[in-house]
Amino acid sequence: MVTIGLMPLWDEARKSVWMLPGYIQGVIKAGALPIVLPLTSSMAVISECARRCDGFLFTGGQDVSPSLYGQKARDYCGENSVIRDEMDSILINYALEQHKPFLGICRGLQILNAVLGGTLHQDIKIDTGSTIEHMMKKPYERGAHKVSLVKGGYLARLMGTETISVNSIHHQGVDALSPRLEPLAYAEDGLCEAAMVRGENFALAVQWHPEILYVNDSAQMRLFQALTDAASLSVHMPGFSYSA
Repeated sequence: MVTIGLMPLWDEARKSVWMLPGYIQGVIKAGALPIVLPLTSSMAVISECARRCDGFLFTGGQDVSPSLYGQKARDYCGENSVIRDEMDSILINYALEQHKPFLGICRGLQILNAVLGGTLHQDIKIDTGSTIEHMMKKPYERGAHKVSLVKGGYLARLMGTETISVNSIHHQGVDALSPRLEPLAYAEDGLCEAAMVRGENFALAVQWHPEILYVNDSAQMRLFQALTDAASLSVHMPGFSYSA
């Protein structure tokens, strides 16, 4: 059984590490063993996590600090977590160096883009004037807006369609996409909603929350299954490159 390391969530008010069950259950349902990683910026500990896990899931959470993409925080930027930013950044680089597959969700797409040289909108509505419902209200197990999947792209092939309805619980989003990322999906306002690292093993991130949607939308479960399948292949085939 392959192991998938889950980035822990951080509650600043309670000074507490925690995890949402949807991330865990999605990985289990896909046939992998989820391991919630320790929250740390220790290079030694993160390196060992990278060595022991076959793949990774970069979870949602606080806003990515604008300092990661060369900006100063504006008044409307949300709470940042320095240690999440540090650990995510280090582990993304380790995963890419070791060609280990990963799936990023919500913040996972944002931090991936920032680490690879892209920039973010600190608040989509304020920065762009978008009228798309990117910060929906509960219940979250429903679609808030439509997303167009790039024709012939990996996600379009995986989902078997070129249009999907997704939930949306974020106010930050991709501004300038890193040139190292291949866009896979766009919202109706032009916001990039999914991308994967060019020329790497399965290294994909989406802006929506499949860990909530998969309960009622089996197509969203394919993201977790694809992560597990890629992790299994990379274990048995060193140097394996997942075809986009």
